[in-house]
Amino acid sequence: MSKILDDILAANRAHVADFGFRATLSVKPSKQFAILTCMDARMDPAKFAGISEGDAHVIRNAGGRASDDAIRSLVVSHKLLGTLEWFVIQHTNCGLGTITDEVMGELLEETLQTAEFKDGSWRNTGNELGSTEGHHVKWLTIQNLKESVREDVEQIANHPLVSQTVSIYGLIYHPVDGRLEEVERALRIGRKI
Repeated sequence: MSKILDDILAANRAHVADFGFRATLSVKPSKQFAILTCMDARMDPAKFAGISEGDAHVIRNAGGRASDDAIRSLVVSHKLLGTLEWFVIQHTNCGLGTITDEVMGELLEETLQTAEFKDGSWRNTGNELGSTEGHHVKWLTIQNLKESVREDVEQIANHPLVSQTVSIYGLIYHPVDGRLEEVERALRIGRKI
């Protein structure tokens, strides 16, 4: 067994021992909102948004982007579980802002092993065989952060399965100080109430 797996299982045993009130939480988020944000390990939505278990839905992916699957989750969040407000929160210093779809495809074609970011560019370090399939994926890289937030809010707001009663907000998280910054152009597009 790996040390990480051992640590996770030990943490879970402690969690189970202190589970208490969590067993009675509703499946519906009590604060009736959802956050779409990045999977970046520096971001803790519970802390930067002041939420606890049972308060809100948190949907995470690389970049906090409005992918088809993220929109699917948001639609389920509203249609079946009653959320009324959605927050698209991307962040500064995101890895997807350091790469393009083309470069990602090239890196994966060379090797599937982990690459490194050094001296302002991505480089492969391994020699495991790669795959050309990476050229066929839309990686949703970020070239302009504010524009990316605005585009995603607009894409969600204009989706045919998104209710006009849902308010959508666009924000940027700053990992260096924990601050959330409103993206004005995104707020004008997504604000419904």
